[in-house]
Amino acid sequence: MVKFFRQTLFVFAAAILPATLAIAATTPHKKHTTHKTASVKTESGKFVKRTIMVNGKRRVVVQRVVVASAAVAHPSVGDMAGLKHSQDPLYLQSNVAYVVDQSSSKVLFEKNSNVSLPIASITKLMTSLVVVEANQDMNELIEVTTDDLDKEKGTGSRLKMGAKLSRADMLHIALMSSENRAASALGRSYVGGLPAFVLAMNAKAKQLGMTDTHYVDSSGLSSQNVASARDLVKLINAAYRHPLIREYSTDAKYVVNPSGRPLQYSTTNKLVANPDWDIGLQKTGYISEAGRCLVMQAMIEGRAVVMVFLDSKGKYSRLADAGRIRKWLETIKPQA
Repeated sequence: MVKFFRQTLFVFAAAILPATLAIAATTPHKKHTTHKTASVKTESGKFVKRTIMVNGKRRVVVQRVVVASAAVAHPSVGDMAGLKHSQDPLYLQSNVAYVVDQSSSKVLFEKNSNVSLPIASITKLMTSLVVVEANQDMNELIEVTTDDLDKEKGTGSRLKMGAKLSRADMLHIALMSSENRAASALGRSYVGGLPAFVLAMNAKAKQLGMTDTHYVDSSGLSSQNVASARDLVKLINAAYRHPLIREYSTDAKYVVNPSGRPLQYSTTNKLVANPDWDIGLQKTGYISEAGRCLVMQAMIEGRAVVMVFLDSKGKYSRLADAGRIRKWLETIKPQA
């Protein structure tokens, strides 16, 4: 497996710095109490105006509130490996891009496709593949437990402790809405538990010839879940053979009823609901180490195309990259 780099970046949030300007002269050492407070916002910033009592007399004090930059973006593993300096003719925002004709396997576009990087929730495609091919009872109820809590990233979930859903529903919201506790519960409920499930994931990757791939969990929250774009095309093609995975991953909305209370989930990929797109399978992913990721199978100009975008910058940049590739394919029409 291609080596990848990890680094921890400590970010210190800047505090709010108030600068006080007294409109009327006051003596700093004299005792005063706040009488009234109001806020005023101007083009130069936000001010807080206070009326105070000093030795029985009213004085007005204005504080300017200056908010400094609160955070610095974490560099992704791809950034630290130098991939952000890679150029491509379409000016994609993804550090990795790989586009293949699904029928002929001809490579149509390529950018850093052989580099193994964290893949975040793209992991859930392999999770779904193992679940479906294990032929477990899809109607069996699975309960969310404390073992499904995300202790690494601290992410939240709409599935509370004790919530029960069928295996089919867990798979549905894991694929469509990237529900992490659902993906964790799917792995944990496998025969032999999560360790056996992860072994099955890696065994399937080996069977598919995914030589740059390694998994350590079923959700993708760990940055140790890695793969190259070339490997992910193999995973997409394998997952595409299962109608259930195609259906669940491309559903726009779905309602589940844990503990008898309806919850509506939505897709994490806005292109699914776009009538201009014909998407047969998709999955998104994001953790800071991986950047924004997207894999899709779509019909473009009557051709089945598989797209992989890893380590994209910006919330919507991976979708924009897919649009650039689509426009390029429609314009250039490369031969299969």
